[in-house]
Amino acid sequence: MKRLLLLSAASALLVAGCGSSAETDAGDGGSWSYTSGDGKTYTADSTPQRIIAQGEAAAALISFGIRPVAIYSNDPVEENKSLKDLDLSGIKILSETYGQIDAETAAGLEPDLIVASYWPLEKAYGGFEAGVEDSAKKVARLADVVGPAEGDSVEEKLAGYEELAVSLGADVDSTDIAADKATFEAAVERFRTTVAGKEGLTSLAVSPAEDLLYVAVPGEASELSDFERWGLDIIDPDAPDPDFAYWENLSWENADKYQPDVILMDDRDAANSLQVAQGQPTWKNIKAVEAGAVVPWPAYWIHTYADYAEQLDQLSDRFETIDPDLT
Repeated sequence: MKRLLLLSAASALLVAGCGSSAETDAGDGGSWSYTSGDGKTYTADSTPQRIIAQGEAAAALISFGIRPVAIYSNDPVEENKSLKDLDLSGIKILSETYGQIDAETAAGLEPDLIVASYWPLEKAYGGFEAGVEDSAKKVARLADVVGPAEGDSVEEKLAGYEELAVSLGADVDSTDIAADKATFEAAVERFRTTVAGKEGLTSLAVSPAEDLLYVAVPGEASELSDFERWGLDIIDPDAPDPDFAYWENLSWENADKYQPDVILMDDRDAANSLQVAQGQPTWKNIKAVEAGAVVPWPAYWIHTYADYAEQLDQLSDRFETIDPDLT
């Protein structure tokens, strides 16, 4: 799958028997419920404490003061943008390759909850999509899997993780969390203002691969959906893949089918993606590329207010230099 393919292309527990850190009380021991991204409400007689989380979901939980006992990542932890600069000491790493999870170790941790974002197109939680190895499927059966949905909005997704964290006992009224939210809100307002000042600016979100140029469908990428709602005009490709509607798949011969003023480049494996694109003669047939109007698109990995604010400010910096009349 292209979404996940690019993610991969691109040791004691904290306290025995306790899955949440000292940062939170991990719930009051009473009954627990959470309405997840798949539309179902999950319940338990007591608040889950021993949590396994996908890497990006772990970043969200940690930002609200909940530390999982273990993480499974689609790629090496040091390359996972969501996990950068986070203290993961005491957290077991169950996987650093998409589709592979150490099921034996996971079972030994006796999890009472697994957390990952839900992908509506695939009708699956991250890491448990069709085609993953049997080891991953076994992990998904160890406990309920919950998490907010991808697609509609990163902002909504973050609110969903906050709601989940509160249900798990987090105190989300801390000064640090309030500061992160305030910084995010300021970054959103700056983004809106910057885009509004570039009347007529059009953009196109892409992910280069050796065989194809993938053009993103904005409505199937949470951050792109937010960007559109905040005023950015993103070209919606007219022929998405009928079997995997995140993308329109363009042959490199047709790379210039769309001519935006600015290219939003999938940044999960930025150096390799740029190298692949620059190796294609038709890449510079896109006027925005020739003009140097290529900016990073934080594709699918944003899971904290702090990261989102940082990325939005970087986009605003770049948009301020873009010619909205290029095409």
